[in-house]
Amino acid sequence: MFGMPELLIMITIASMGLVVVWPAGRICRRAGFSPWLGLLAIVPLVSLVLLWFIAYADWPSQRVQTRS
Repeated sequence: MFGMPELLIMITIASMGLVVVWPAGRICRRAGFSPWLGLLAIVPLVSLVLLWFIAYADWPSQRVQTRS
């Protein structure tokens, strides 16, 4: 059904989801953003923009804590 190169490509894509997207989604969720933003970590240049956005944005999770 699948040759060895196709199988390796599918395994690489699946492992990228575990190694890159899942931690990025957890970071976004802890910061108070949607964890779906972690999907942006797959796209090379967009992942850098995501890091800058998370680093310099006002985190909704911190705004809730400072008001209490």
